[in-house]
Amino acid sequence: MYRILITDKLAQEGVDLINGTENFEAVIKTGISEDELSNIIGNYDGLIIRSGTRVTAKVLEKPGKLKGIARAGVGVDNIDVPAATQKGILVMNTPGGNTLSAAEHTMALMLSLSRNVVPACNSLKEGAWDRKKYTGNQLNNKVLGVIGLGRIGMSVVKMALGFNMRVIGYDPFAAPKEADQMGVEVTEDVTRIYRESDFISLHIPRNEQTTNMITAKELKMMKPTCRIVNCARGGIINENDLYEALNAGVIAGAALDVFSKEPPENMGFQNCPSCLVTPHLGASTEEAQIEVAVEAAQILCDAIQGGPISNALNAPATSGAVPPIVCHYGELANRIGTVMSTLAPGHIKNVKIEFRGSIAEKPVDSVATAFTIGLLQPHFDTIVNMVNAPMLAKQRSISIDQTKNPEIKDLESSFAATVETDKVTRTIRGTVFGGSLLRIIDIDGFNIEVTPEDTMVIIFNDDRPGVIGSVGKVFGDHGINMNTMGVGHKLEGGKAILAVSLDKTPDEKAAAELTALDFVNEMYICKLK
Repeated sequence: MYRILITDKLAQEGVDLINGTENFEAVIKTGISEDELSNIIGNYDGLIIRSGTRVTAKVLEKPGKLKGIARAGVGVDNIDVPAATQKGILVMNTPGGNTLSAAEHTMALMLSLSRNVVPACNSLKEGAWDRKKYTGNQLNNKVLGVIGLGRIGMSVVKMALGFNMRVIGYDPFAAPKEADQMGVEVTEDVTRIYRESDFISLHIPRNEQTTNMITAKELKMMKPTCRIVNCARGGIINENDLYEALNAGVIAGAALDVFSKEPPENMGFQNCPSCLVTPHLGASTEEAQIEVAVEAAQILCDAIQGGPISNALNAPATSGAVPPIVCHYGELANRIGTVMSTLAPGHIKNVKIEFRGSIAEKPVDSVATAFTIGLLQPHFDTIVNMVNAPMLAKQRSISIDQTKNPEIKDLESSFAATVETDKVTRTIRGTVFGGSLLRIIDIDGFNIEVTPEDTMVIIFNDDRPGVIGSVGKVFGDHGINMNTMGVGHKLEGGKAILAVSLDKTPDEKAAAELTALDFVNEMYICKLK
């Protein structure tokens, strides 16, 4: 008998599915502490949670017979996925369960803003009859700018087209093929969204690239009649700048379902009559709760009894059959992918990878996937791994051309990646020395040698004396140690590169000091841990 522990409130339909599956039993224990969960987790084959339970490394220290964890919902911030992976425990979520719910809430907020539903309702309840004051606007023929063309963003697109809206779409990573087919005007210039839209809807994860993506600068680009809706993640819009813009009439309105901190500490919306707020209700429908409960129960039961694995957020433990050198090249490729995600900003056009020398004669599909994981992970707020990386790349129309050349040139073997975006084309080449030493040996034709580890700072600079000393002084002033360093220059052009791995990440002040050095042309900070 397989026993599934449920530690958060779950729709009864999910519980019934487990109990109705042969050889399965659901056990409900909600509101338990971390210590209690740690003590009993090993007695169960599976665990279903929502946002209330934290599955920490401590909880997973002695997992016993636990085979899988299912999150009834999207976010897995409350699960220590690396710890689960280390223990060979499958982690799954239900990313599609709240898609329609979140998309419909987006449209509800958009309609409420355009028709002044909330202030009109409050006014009438207070005894007024101000029909003229609350005259609204139609969605018909209005321009909707959708930032983020994933599952929810594309669902909003479909609904908006039903209202006969003209849709402009932007995705900071890559747009799905069906966007063009549906009539979305896909743009690679996000400022076009700001300048042309009557309504803007956000559907992107919050990460280093998207935090404070919309500030006073972007708000001033918008029409004074523009209205913005955020049902994605708090912190994408700078809240202080938004409230100031609303009060100054820079834009006509905003609707927020999410906040930088929840419950919100910044209550500036209280003084903004044109700001509509809801307490993170995007997934809060009865249908969505049932759907994620049933899906979580189904995928967990399937996985535990050896059936198909769906929505896996981590890869099963490897068997050890992979040659060690392939494993090392997999780690090298993953780190190169991570560096490339920082070094090559913009909308991805083409990706090419090359295996040269002896590594080209070995099974390297896992190495290619490892590179894909490194390239994609910074653009997603869920874990990207060997299971879901190919699917995520395909959804964003990213194909990775792979070539193998067993001919040995200057090295026994090497791995190289070239990424072309709408802004830049970058090439990074690396190798594994002595069977296990990872090295980047070339960036954009600059011959260097540096270990890709911890935090890397890569500087493209003018080729002149004193560069290393000036950069080293900044690091020293901020208590940052340099682990490895590579320098390279080209005979023509007077340009050079400095790549350094560091023991900690430079803060904003240190980064600003580096950028301000007069010989620096471009400076990138990449976190590898």
